[in-house]
Order: sequence, then structure tokens, then C-alpha cells
Amino acid sequence: MRYAIIALVCILAGVSVGLYGTIRALRQRPAYVGTMDGGATRRTREGHDGRAASSPDLGASRRSAVVLAAEAVGPAAVSISATRTRTVNQNMLPQDDFFERFFRGTFPDRTYEQPYESFGSGVIIDDDGYVLTIDHVVGGASSVKVTLKDGREFDGRVLGGDPRYDLAVVKIEGENLPIAPIGDSDDLVVGEWAIAIGNPFGYLLNDPQPSVTAGVVSALHRDVPGNDSHAIYKDMIQTDAAINPGNSGGPLVNSRGEVIGINAFIFSSSGGYQGMGFAIPINIARLIINELIEYGRVRDVWLGVKVQDITPALAQRLGLRDVRGAVASYVEPGSPADRAGVLPGDIVVAVDGKLVYEVREARRAIFGARIGDVITLTVLRGTARMDFDVKLEEVPR
Repeated sequence: MRYAIIALVCILAGVSVGLYGTIRALRQRPAYVGTMDGGATRRTREGHDGRAASSPDLGASRRSAVVLAAEAVGPAAVSISATRTRTVNQNMLPQDDFFERFFRGTFPDRTYEQPYESFGSGVIIDDDGYVLTIDHVVGGASSVKVTLKDGREFDGRVLGGDPRYDLAVVKIEGENLPIAPIGDSDDLVVGEWAIAIGNPFGYLLNDPQPSVTAGVVSALHRDVPGNDSHAIYKDMIQTDAAINPGNSGGPLVNSRGEVIGINAFIFSSSGGYQGMGFAIPINIARLIINELIEYGRVRDVWLGVKVQDITPALAQRLGLRDVRGAVASYVEPGSPADRAGVLPGDIVVAVDGKLVYEVREARRAIFGARIGDVITLTVLRGTARMDFDVKLEEVPR
């Protein structure tokens, strides 16, 4: 019995010592309380609150390439509101089968002009106040408002636009304007960072600060037919960075904080973003904006040759074994192509070394070429393969 009591006392003493050590350790250990911003507040031994010190490596990692790119270009990304008009044809006949049956043609349609607003984005590219944007946002606008990230708002003047390239230049007058660094879209690689900056969904948030989304360059040199016969999107940059309505005209930026493209459109079955966005390469955009700034329009280049697809019937008539290429059906006398030596009946098989299989590819091959450029046409004449250097000129007016 005596030994049992001694053993019990020893156990209780050990437990007491353990509890004392635990309590003392808890008193000396700082307590951390979670905060709404995901950080932690440390209560020191003196009872003062302080922000928990973060790892230097973790703090540096937050300054990622995306953050730096957004800081470099974000201030120059602008929101654009354009007032445009559209023609509305309203049928004055009540929408009823009875009226449609007996009174069709009795009431004339009412035609009138209806104003509406379109919203988009843009980017300041010059300290003179030139804003690069998309033509389908400001084309035909009667008034344009440009809002900067810092809240300043300017009246914009559309210097010019071209629906074929879907690009436009807006001029604003202001001081200390932020300017976006311009990169080289010919130096891109698939898989590198792509950051889209713009103002999605217009002024829905009533906040001029642009949104930033990040992805990668998914593909290069995409040729995408436009919604109408006039627009051709050539050499487009494909990205999975989220681009939503209102982002059109905003800059696509690389990890060095340079503008590499102008966000143009998305492929979508729902109207919202589904992972395929497209941007116009900045190198093409620079050629176009220089034309718009200097001439107020994009001067049309003159090649002077009409081509048509080679159908099986045409190939049989011309004695051709291959239907690939485009046949020169007409060469305009005195044109650059005529002076270079191109003849009717020549089969154009390549432009600047790029193979041509049909007329559409031949047209896209010279898309973006400017007045004064020299292009090389490779043609088949009989059994001979010949190259002709053609210097492009402006279409006679």
C-alpha cells in the first residue's frame, strides 16, 4: 500500500511539471491571429500588435513579370467611350397576322438615325497624345471620350481608321501623358507570357482602372477571316489571356512590359471568353498608324495584277497538271507588275517565298505591305519558274 501511494505521488508530480512547462511555453510564444487580407498579426510579449515578417524570398516573388508589366503599361491603357449612330428601319404595321394579311404595304416603314454608345480600350503610344485602338470601337463616331487610369478624361478626335485592318488612331490633348513601351511582335515565341490590359464591359464598374489578365502566347501567324468581306486578320497573335467585351483596343503585353499587340476579338459560342483571344501584332499596327497619322488614311497599294483560282476545268484548258497557285488573268498596262515583267497566264506559286495555293493566300501574302515595299512574285510560265521583283506604288486616284 505504501509503495502504491509513493508511485501515485510521483505520477502527479510529473504531470504537474509537464503542465507547468507547457503553460510557460505558451506564454512565451507569440500568438497569431488571421486577418481579412490573408496576413497574420503577431502579439508580442509586450502586448503590441505587429505585422508578421514575411520571407524576403516570398516578398520578391510577388514582384513577378506580370506585376512589372502591368505597372509599366497599365497607366497608358485607357478606356474609350464612343457615340455612334445607326440607321433603324421600323415597320409601323402592328405585328399581327390580321394586319399582315390585309394591310401589308399600307403603312410605310419609319427610318431614322439612332445614337448609341460603344465601349472599348486603347493605349497611348506617343507623348503627342496618339491613342491606338480598334476601328470597330470608334469608326464613324461623332464624339469620343478617353479616360486615363488616374481619372483624367479627355475629348478625343479620330484621326483616321481602316476597317480592313480594324485599327484607328485617336488624338487627345494633355500634359504628362503616360506612354506605353512598344515591343517587337516578330520576336515572340509560343508559350511566353501574354498580359491583356483593358476595360472589360465598358463603364459597368464606373472605375477607370484597367483590368489585368495573364496567359501565354498560344499561337502565332493565325489568319482569321473577318466578319465581312472587307476585314482580313492576318498574322494574328492567339492568346489564352482572358479578353472580354470592352477589352477591344487594349494592349497585349509581354513579360518585359512592352506592347506586342492590340486586342481585337475572341472566338466564342456564348459571347463571353472561352480561351481563344486574338490580337493584332504591334509591328503591323505601327505601319498602319504611321499611315493614319501622316495621311489620315491607309493608302492602297497598287500591284496591277488580277488573279483567280485554278479550277480543274481551267487547269485542263491551260494544260496544267496541278491546280495549286493562282493564275494571272489580267495585268494592267503600266502597272508595277507589268513593268516588272509579269504576263497574263503566269501562275503565281509564291509571294516572298511563301507558297500560294489559292487566291485568298495570295491576297493575304501582300496584306500589310506598304507603298515602296518590294515583293517577289514567283511564277510558272510554261515549264519555266521565274522570279519578279515588284515595287508597290499607290493606286492612281
